[in-house]
Amino acid sequence: MLSTYQYPKFDYIRPPEHSGADKKRYPVVVVGAGPVGLAAAIELAQSGVPVVLLDDDDTVSVGSRGVCYAKRTLEVLDRLGLGEPCMDKGVSWNVGRTFFREQEVYNFNLLPQPDHKRPGMINLQQYYLEEFEIKRAQELPKLDLRFKNKVVSVTPQGDGATLQVETPDGIYSLETDWLVVADGARSGIRRLMNLDIEGKIFKDRFLIADVVMKADFPHERWFWFDPPFHPGQSVLLHRQADNVYRIDFQLGWDADPEEEKKPEKVIQRIKAMLGDDREFELEWVSVYTFQCRRMNAFTHGHVLFVGDAAHQVSPFGARGANSGIQDTDNLCWKLKLVVEGKAPPELLDTYSEERVFAAEENLLNSTRSTDFITPKSKTSLTFRNAVLSLARNHAFARGLVNSGRLSVPSHLTESRLNTPDDGSFAGDMVPGAPMDDAPMLVDGQEAWLLDQVGNRFAVLLFVNDTASVDARLLASCQVVAGGPLAPEVVLVATKVGAATPGLRVLEDRADRFAERYDAQHGSCYLVRPDQHVAARWRSFDAAQVGTALARATCNLS
Repeated sequence: MLSTYQYPKFDYIRPPEHSGADKKRYPVVVVGAGPVGLAAAIELAQSGVPVVLLDDDDTVSVGSRGVCYAKRTLEVLDRLGLGEPCMDKGVSWNVGRTFFREQEVYNFNLLPQPDHKRPGMINLQQYYLEEFEIKRAQELPKLDLRFKNKVVSVTPQGDGATLQVETPDGIYSLETDWLVVADGARSGIRRLMNLDIEGKIFKDRFLIADVVMKADFPHERWFWFDPPFHPGQSVLLHRQADNVYRIDFQLGWDADPEEEKKPEKVIQRIKAMLGDDREFELEWVSVYTFQCRRMNAFTHGHVLFVGDAAHQVSPFGARGANSGIQDTDNLCWKLKLVVEGKAPPELLDTYSEERVFAAEENLLNSTRSTDFITPKSKTSLTFRNAVLSLARNHAFARGLVNSGRLSVPSHLTESRLNTPDDGSFAGDMVPGAPMDDAPMLVDGQEAWLLDQVGNRFAVLLFVNDTASVDARLLASCQVVAGGPLAPEVVLVATKVGAATPGLRVLEDRADRFAERYDAQHGSCYLVRPDQHVAARWRSFDAAQVGTALARATCNLS
């Protein structure tokens, strides 16, 4: 039990399969109601795809577990209807500080530019995120959330899968066209299907101590190398909701986990760090090791793996839950189009291609962080300490400091869904890039670009003045919007004057869209439902947009 949180219990409801109902085949079944499985089920259900979500438990995760949720993840959660409760409860931060022994040697700002809706990170205990997700899931009529339903058998088939599910009322059979597996790092379904996951286990141990205390520490990430209160090792400090602080102590591989978890041992370490006068209470303690590994492919026929079931990384850099939620963001729009017959199953192969690329990126960064934090030789240790000593006064060394490269979205620049540029653009918004946010005005009210697009294809057409939009351009926009995928055409304008029938208008109130998207009068962007750029042009052409849409959905013959 925690002093700051009461664990909810969710009711087991007898499945209809136990009640003599006619046998039913479901379009999608998701297994695992952690942050990733819940995100997948919510996105599918709110976009109109019926989904069954199975979980073998009846509460949220025990202990705070995941802590940091990055800006990109918050933008995904916004589209799931979850951004505001997470922001209201979480602790926002942008600045991280790195210390070597007793001195600060380096700091960074995750969001140095103004005019973004969300911060670089928030800290929030995982059980709160799951609770918010479950509440949202229960609001959706197309989502059947079943607690105390444990999958004990999976039989993949050419057009789906059959599951055997154990409940308090016995075992029942469930058929689905598509199975999304989000059952965590020890995935039972991955094991039932005899699928390998490859990588390495790092020989080090870390102590997590969540403590409740009132402190005036700023909302920042603090990381120490070789501090006097924990010599020869590293320590990480984060503030979470409810005055709970997460402290990670590096222990070394030879540490005895059971001995290190004893309260008197943990309290001794924390007092050495905070001083004897600081009052605190232990909330949760755990000792962990970690792995960096992934499956070779995330799609296996009609069985699709997401999150920790597909890939695992070290906790340094907050890449676990963030990358898992971004998996679902990539997968669900593609799965929806396939279920609805608007795209071929081949589109789901690009889910594996794009997210394997992202996982490789995460594994590389995570491994490099781990090697810097836990040097494997005296030479590596000497190099690391030299870098830290130099970083205080020399900018070149700061780029070598690695206390955990923090989670950022992948730039899918090599994706076969992109349409290459045929014009000259500056800036970062290349095909495959995650969209940057920008402040807007909508009907005179302040708004944000990313809140105005997403969950469907959109065409963003930039004009200096809506008065320049003539009947011919409006007709071309209607041709695009009337296509099989019905993308919305949205005008982004420096000046809003004349009406534009049938088109929404966003006013670029701080000129950030023009700046961040290198937008000139007539510039046009095609953006995917997961808010990655698919294509861009210097002028709007309905035929080019149609071809790019076909390429982005594997419908290009």
